[in-house]
Amino acid sequence: MSAEPEAFIRQRCVPTPLPFRPDIALYRPTPHSGLAAWLAERGRADTPPYWAYAWAGGAALALYLRDRPETVAGRSVVDFGAGSGLVGIAAARAGAARIWAVEPDPVARAALALNAEANGVALEPWPGPGLPEAGVVLAGDVFYGPAVARRTLPPLTAAARRGATVLVGDPFRADLPLDRLRLLAGYEVPDMGGDGPVRAAVFALRP
Repeated sequence: MSAEPEAFIRQRCVPTPLPFRPDIALYRPTPHSGLAAWLAERGRADTPPYWAYAWAGGAALALYLRDRPETVAGRSVVDFGAGSGLVGIAAARAGAARIWAVEPDPVARAALALNAEANGVALEPWPGPGLPEAGVVLAGDVFYGPAVARRTLPPLTAAARRGATVLVGDPFRADLPLDRLRLLAGYEVPDMGGDGPVRAAVFALRP
């Protein structure tokens, strides 16, 4: 874990239970955390802090695993594009046997490690390349732009073709590959710390 991001998150963010999953707490910034200034000082002003909030797709997956823990119970799981680690923590709460967190951002990796610690669960960082051969791959909010979609769909498709169950959580963004997905469940959830709920869903990716 990178020492500087870890120190900032511990000192300036607050572990806060999520309103839609109060059994899960995430380190979240407050109006006085100085997150924007801290990011700007490190040349990251244009890098959104994906790790700092619960996104709608991850929230939908967290609720889906609450309602259907048998999806991951006793199985190995990948939290793909883990961000805060919310989805991996939800998988742990549902009884997953082993959880790998795939996340390229070093600040997010520090955040998800702290969030896992705060919730008393284990998320193992995956250095890559590729994905570990797990039974379930959970991908929340990984189709938020055309360039990102082009990078994320191939490894998820490869995992599905190997026989993994690949579940995608998303609030119906424009670049979501709906022709490749089967709708499993829908939810009204908050997005990025906003006040109002948005419509999001969990999908199964077809091989």
